[in-house]
Amino acid sequence: MSELICSSTGLQVIMCAQTSYPFGTSLQRRLNYQVSDLASKMYKVSQAIRYVFVFLITAILFVSVAHAEDKLLSAPQLFENMKHALKSLNYQGTVVLMKNGQLDTMRYKHSVVEGVEQERLSSLNSPLREVTRKASEVSCLFKETSQKVINHHPVDSSFIINLPEDSSQIDALYSLAKQGKESIAMLPAEIITIQPKDQLRYSRKVWIESQYFLPLKVEVYDLNGMILEQLVFTDLKVEGINDPNPVVETNETTLQVKHLHASQAEPYENAPFVLKNWPAGFKTLFFIRNSMQQAQKAVEHLLISDGFSSVSIYMEPKEAQGVEGLHSLGSVNSYSKVLDTYQITVLGEVPAQTVEFIATGITLR
Repeated sequence: MSELICSSTGLQVIMCAQTSYPFGTSLQRRLNYQVSDLASKMYKVSQAIRYVFVFLITAILFVSVAHAEDKLLSAPQLFENMKHALKSLNYQGTVVLMKNGQLDTMRYKHSVVEGVEQERLSSLNSPLREVTRKASEVSCLFKETSQKVINHHPVDSSFIINLPEDSSQIDALYSLAKQGKESIAMLPAEIITIQPKDQLRYSRKVWIESQYFLPLKVEVYDLNGMILEQLVFTDLKVEGINDPNPVVETNETTLQVKHLHASQAEPYENAPFVLKNWPAGFKTLFFIRNSMQQAQKAVEHLLISDGFSSVSIYMEPKEAQGVEGLHSLGSVNSYSKVLDTYQITVLGEVPAQTVEFIATGITLR
């Protein structure tokens, strides 16, 4: 009986399988299709994940390399890159200048045309004026009075920041260091500090733009760390090297033009006075004899500098009552004294003790 039941049960299973074969085939096909579709989707997802993974790895490597390259640029290297960019690139923007307690907004343009460096600063607020430099010739146009003063300066220096031509002596006078990063005018910038190694000059801080290495912000500090001057770009546009777009000056036909420093520079040895107190690193830039026609007297002018800071020494015939002592205006200090029948004035953007130190050591040849 048990064998019959088993046989009967097995027969029923076989018969059931035979009877439902068409239905079973359709189900199998559907299962195969779903499995195939699922496998296809899983493959696509895996490919997408793979692409995302590769992208993330590439991005991480790119950031790491960029960060490593940035880390490789020391403060002196950033400084040298800035020196080159400042003189060689064509760029323009809006600058805000804070100096002597006054705030001024100006348009700035720099270009290099046939190897000649040109700059222009145009004020956006009254009194309207425009300062232009072509190589070493600096002119100042007072638009409201139609007057123009042209200074035939023997030395060319930037309106943005004074920098030494020779960087080899910087280490003896200043310490350069990196001090983090900030954004200026929505542009990333690397900060470097320029700290003097004595008390005879001011410290500085420069925000250097990360792509072109242009200075976006410059601050000058007194001996107590208080800000004396600040210049900052609120926008900056770098132009193509082959499209310098030169600085265009105003027509001079309707202007009253006055020329200064028209005479040729002479050696320092021709100066009628001698400097016995030289701050370390300061060198002679030029000596000029100027004739002041309105005052009908000659003024001897010696300019010395360490690259960042400049000091002028003026010698002229003494008035009836000479001037003595120290005078200050913001970052500019001057010290005056009477030497025989001459008035001596030492003036520059240096601490008060520096101009006094130089002045007290001046004697006649």
